[in-house]
Amino acid sequence: MKLEKIVECVLGAEMDKVESLVKEGLAEGTDPSVLLKEGLIKGMDVIGEQFENGDLFLPEMLAAAMTMKAGVEILKPHLAGGDSKAAGIVVIGTVQGDIHDIGKNLVAMMLEGAGFEVADVGIDVPPEDFVKAVEEKKPQVVGLSALLTNTMPAVKMTIDALQEAGLRDQVKIMIGGAPVTQEFADEVGADGYASDAAGAVNIARGFI
Repeated sequence: MKLEKIVECVLGAEMDKVESLVKEGLAEGTDPSVLLKEGLIKGMDVIGEQFENGDLFLPEMLAAAMTMKAGVEILKPHLAGGDSKAAGIVVIGTVQGDIHDIGKNLVAMMLEGAGFEVADVGIDVPPEDFVKAVEEKKPQVVGLSALLTNTMPAVKMTIDALQEAGLRDQVKIMIGGAPVTQEFADEVGADGYASDAAGAVNIARGFI
């Protein structure tokens, strides 16, 4: 019953209630990974479906993602070690020349909620900084965001830089952003393209 309430509160973006319910669940001895998967992630999966179907808009999705993240933050210390290993590691950032971050932040939050460890390298990120982050974090997935048409070439520059550094074969690259298309993803050699945050989570899951 508590898990159903957590799902409902994520859907309703009721942050205080989610935090209380997660704390209660832990106090009652519920497995933290169950609270994560059957409560928070389940709620966010429903939100993702509603968004993809056009039943929900970006501000509502962002509010739900922030609610889910608040619950995840409480669970994090209890998820360390044991069987609750991260689903995978994702390095994510907005490419050089682009300072937009709402979409990137939403994808990062949803990935965290889906159990991924996320290294957010920020906005206006030069190719060499992505290379450095991949060397340090050893992710399975790299997410590149471009929200402006004139910054799309930086996506290819980043992929090329990973190739030159000998890291391209070690990671799957997914890209997204308003002007980005599947055709562009194919053109620059990305492994995946998502038109929204829910799609990005599904792609990342498919890569692992």
